[in-house]
Amino acid sequence: MTERILNHKILGAIRHEFVPFKWNGETIYGVEGESLTAALLANGIRTLRTHEKDGKPRGLYCNIGHCSECRVTIGGEKNQRACLTPVKEGMSVKQQTELPHLVKGDDSHV
Repeated sequence: MTERILNHKILGAIRHEFVPFKWNGETIYGVEGESLTAALLANGIRTLRTHEKDGKPRGLYCNIGHCSECRVTIGGEKNQRACLTPVKEGMSVKQQTELPHLVKGDDSHV
């Protein structure tokens, strides 16, 4: 399933070069270099994570990297913002369901 503009009334046919990547273990397709959020939305995926305390669905909010609503785990690395991450062929992305924990003295998150 894709929710993309494939034919524009002025620009005509729009060509997309799709690459496979994994979302929660399932292979889906995106355009290499587009934001991960764009690829997920185009595949009908609206819930990127669930709230760690109440389990409510969370998704795209600001789409410019200011909030943390689109946090996902990419290649085993937690707390990655999907809106700032370009799609790459073969990448593995998973929903994140736990609170990020900070190591005392670790200010790499700032």
